Amino acid sequence: MVRMMQKASRDIPPQRLWVNPGCGLKTRQWAEMIPVLANMVETVRVLRQESNTKVE
Repeated sequence: MVRMMQKASRDIPPQRLWVNPGCGLKTRQWAEMIPVLANMVETVRVLRQESNTKVE
């Protein structure tokens, strides 16, 4: 996920990028979604740390 977001940021300003679950959160069980959401949060942390950008 980090690599995909890094690739996207080559063409889209990072301030305009959003990590969106778009994977059917309403139709999945918590056991399935918690790892997905945790990965998304970690991706954002890594990208913010790399760019030293404070996002509110």
